[in-house]
Amino acid sequence: MPELTRLARDASATLVSEALDRDGAVIVEGALAPDRIRDLEGELAPFFETARRGTNAFAGFDTQRIGALIARSPTCRALALDPLINDACRDYLGRHADGYQLHFTQAVRIGPGEGAQPLHRDRGVWGGRVPRSIETQLSTIWAVTDFTETNGATRVVPGSQTWAGDRQPEAGETVSAEMTAGSVLIYSGTVLHGGGTNSSESHRLGALLHYTLDWLRQEENQYLSCPPEIAKDLSQPLRALMGYARGNEILGFYSDPVGPGEAGLELADPERLFSKPSR
Repeated sequence: MPELTRLARDASATLVSEALDRDGAVIVEGALAPDRIRDLEGELAPFFETARRGTNAFAGFDTQRIGALIARSPTCRALALDPLINDACRDYLGRHADGYQLHFTQAVRIGPGEGAQPLHRDRGVWGGRVPRSIETQLSTIWAVTDFTETNGATRVVPGSQTWAGDRQPEAGETVSAEMTAGSVLIYSGTVLHGGGTNSSESHRLGALLHYTLDWLRQEENQYLSCPPEIAKDLSQPLRALMGYARGNEILGFYSDPVGPGEAGLELADPERLFSKPSR
């Protein structure tokens, strides 16, 4: 039976990258203190009161999902900038890009009675058009509750990031990423994975923060999920991670759409949006 590597909070980004290269996924235990777990759960709870359940097997019929976590959750803002995760992004994704960006945020609450999500590769959002030699993502699931095989812990197929696209796992090749609340599952965009069956009587709650290469389209449109009127109150590093920055000297610029005869900004860094004088 395959197992996932488990690392301590003070592990290096190199160890994370090595585990991702070998297995496609790794668990860092004790990454979030108990008080921060309570904060995160409290911040998310009001949104789940009105969140709809899924309407298909992939989204889950007894699963609720909420996005825009950077706009909604101060704790998720801190998680997005977590030093180990960002060091791992630089090490792991830096092989294929000059930088990386926040790709997707979502909290997922799997309810009792939910069936298993189909196994999938997250890189499929780009339609299979990015060569497999280029790793597209480093993804995280922060456990807000304990993740157990009984309550729907994410299933992972270690090593499947190296398989042919049409190969499916055989019996015994899939493992449940069981972990205590406050731990984080880190996995690649190419490894097969999916939510598990929740045969318990309680909900399984996780916060997903995914990162991708700075030259790929983000799955979640950060500029709409967290528009400038909210982003202006965030830190500059967090804004840059969301995409409110140029990826290089050209990539990601903006121009100020002023009227004829007015002098506006041209080919500007998006950070100017938060410092330019009002007219």
